[in-house]
Amino acid sequence: MKSLLHEFRHFLSYPRDMRILLLTNLVYGFVLPVIEIFVGAYVMRNSNDVKMVVAYQLAVYTGIPITFYLNGLLMRHVKIASLYSIGMLLSGISMILMMSLGTLRLGGIAAAGLVMGMSFGLYWANRDFLALSSTDDSNRNYYYGIENFFATNIAIVVPLSIGAFIAAWSRHEWFGGVINHAYQVVAAAVFLLAVLASILVHQGGFQSPPPTRFVFFRYHRLWRKLQCVAILRGLTSGYIVTAPAMLIMRLVGKEGSIGVIQSAGAVLSAIVLYIIGRTTGPQHRIYLYTLGLALFVIGTVPNALMFNGTGVLVFMGCLLLARPLQDIAYFTMQMLVIDTVSAIENRNQYAYIFNQEFGYYIGRASGCVMFILLAFYVSDTFALRYALLIVAVLQFFSAFIARDILTECAAMVPPGAEKVHGFSDGVLR
Repeated sequence: MKSLLHEFRHFLSYPRDMRILLLTNLVYGFVLPVIEIFVGAYVMRNSNDVKMVVAYQLAVYTGIPITFYLNGLLMRHVKIASLYSIGMLLSGISMILMMSLGTLRLGGIAAAGLVMGMSFGLYWANRDFLALSSTDDSNRNYYYGIENFFATNIAIVVPLSIGAFIAAWSRHEWFGGVINHAYQVVAAAVFLLAVLASILVHQGGFQSPPPTRFVFFRYHRLWRKLQCVAILRGLTSGYIVTAPAMLIMRLVGKEGSIGVIQSAGAVLSAIVLYIIGRTTGPQHRIYLYTLGLALFVIGTVPNALMFNGTGVLVFMGCLLLARPLQDIAYFTMQMLVIDTVSAIENRNQYAYIFNQEFGYYIGRASGCVMFILLAFYVSDTFALRYALLIVAVLQFFSAFIARDILTECAAMVPPGAEKVHGFSDGVLR
């Protein structure tokens, strides 16, 4: 209890806006596993076609950069907290729209995917800016360590609970045992949580960025290197979201199995991630990032070699730790680069958040298109078996670019200047 009280006091020592943002993300964190896992499972159950699942994800990714641009325009007239809350609410609306469709066809899936992409666009554009403005380089490892600690613990509770709920709905034949009705109940719960998170974010004193230009076509070489990393990360992001549900539904079982597998091992991951966020600093980021990439590659090998339930279990176990390790390292590195390059080029920080999304989109779209082509011209099984390994190996090369980025940043920023949003007075060497 003394240790817990000490950690709570340590949490209270950070700025209020940072704490409000973490609590908002904690509440909305209960929504994200539902969107990432069970929406894909819903499409898979009602279409029995992995290509439809990836097509839905491609529609989501297409909506995100479009909404990043619209968000930049709306920031001039609407409070950033309001835009953030609208993004969270739209995710619930998208789920309700998807689950109100009688028969899943490509047009309906694309429409629901675009709405979900709009929700993600508003959510991530504003979340990234709020995280950037509410933290500095000295406390970002802690911020993302806490955020991933929350997310990993939620990954224990939510998939297990919803998987058990859907399985019980079918087993006990509640309301006729129609599984789609169970998904509709889940969608309603998601919307209520989004409302609660929307109320909470308005308790902070968040300020919108200044209404200046945010669309540029020429950037500093440091930013171009980070875009290369973003493209390589984007290759795998679509698979991280959709592959678990598709593999489990195909090789292991139904929704109940998804919940059990997602929750297994997450307790250990949560503890490890909290310790990492609490004890590591900027100098450890490249090691965390490389370890996360290596774990992802290791996890895809058994899936490719065995392609059975055991291979899926190994992959899911590695993914539980690989994904947050990459996130802790990458997002803190991204913010350091934004601090550095925005001072050099004297630009609105949102310009970099907006531009970064196009790097992600190039990677995500390329990964989704590759999967669809493999499934269409070879087979669904071949795509599920080998696409993950291909993109994991390609993504691993981003570790070398990340090392160069961090080395260059360290040479450009004066010692100690990173304590206040990356710079003490905006002066660079």
